[in-house]
Amino acid sequence: MAGVEYHVLILCTGNSARSIIGESLINRLGQGRFIGHSAGSTPTGKVNSFALRLLAQKNYPVEGLRSKSWDEFAGPHAPVIDFVFTVCDNAAGEVCPIWPGHPMVAHWGIPDPAAVEGTDEEKLRAFSDAYDRLEARIGAFLALPFDELDDDSLRSKLGDIGRL
Repeated sequence: MAGVEYHVLILCTGNSARSIIGESLINRLGQGRFIGHSAGSTPTGKVNSFALRLLAQKNYPVEGLRSKSWDEFAGPHAPVIDFVFTVCDNAAGEVCPIWPGHPMVAHWGIPDPAAVEGTDEEKLRAFSDAYDRLEARIGAFLALPFDELDDDSLRSKLGDIGRL
């Protein structure tokens, strides 16, 4: 549908790395048609410095990125969320709030780059890998023929993307 704007919420437990990267990717690749948001069930309160470094290297704006609770998106003043994607196993298994509008939900697990120990180079490589996986999944999501899919087919496709 031309002119339709979709809000996409990327969830993780800490909202410091994967979900922040996913939010940034959706906002860039979605070209205004898809608006990205991110949150966590137990936010760390800060964005991981390696996530910020990677995004800055790829010329993404990093000002304003922050670790926030999913409660911000369940209240009456929150945007109506159309899609919710969990990117870590902890968030997938948690009981999510009831989202206004009843969005479509899918799990797109990505290994946690913030859990990687080692040199800065090894950590940055883990963040790059998470970025690449998220970019592939978000690209596949954005390429879906939304106008041609019924809800059941769309749910199925979202699940398929999570297995990429």
